[in-house]
Amino acid sequence: MIAVRDLHVELGGRTVLDDLDLDLPDDGVVAVMGPNGSGKTTLGRALLGLLEPTAGTVDRADRRCAAVFQEDRLCEHLDAVANVRLVLRRDVPACRVAAELRALGLPDDALHRPVRELSGGQRRRVAIARALLAEATLVVLDEPFTGIDAEGRPEVLAWVAAACHGRTVVLITHDLADAVRLGARVVDLTPVLDAAAL
Repeated sequence: MIAVRDLHVELGGRTVLDDLDLDLPDDGVVAVMGPNGSGKTTLGRALLGLLEPTAGTVDRADRRCAAVFQEDRLCEHLDAVANVRLVLRRDVPACRVAAELRALGLPDDALHRPVRELSGGQRRRVAIARALLAEATLVVLDEPFTGIDAEGRPEVLAWVAAACHGRTVVLITHDLADAVRLGARVVDLTPVLDAAAL
């Protein structure tokens, strides 16, 4: 289990997260929801060890981590298959990676083109595959389905649901329907209004 205790984060003099306690299971999806500015992405970065909290702790027990960020962060000059193979063992064949990308809805003519030539939805599929095919036990997905068309979304969600088994997955999203489709437990970071101020 990953344990978050009394997590407090200040950025630019503003409190983003305040005394957050959270337990993340070893096998399961937790959806982090809330309005813009509620600290969803900040929590994801703290879980990945990319951000040092102002106070509190994140005990991730030396987890191997992977992520889909809000930006794709792909190697623009490499093709889709090569981008995914960057995070895999050398003995994983390119044909297996290509098969997984096809299952995510990437057409054959997009597999071996530089990702800079792909559409936003195609690039997103590559980023999702790279994170979930990596041998990671903690995966943070920050708005991973942005740019994926409504027609292809069920196919991508089904692939992601299958790939989540056996690891801790944190889904940062505004879309409750996506969280439900992945069977996620929802954590709402919506700030609680101070009743005395009303």
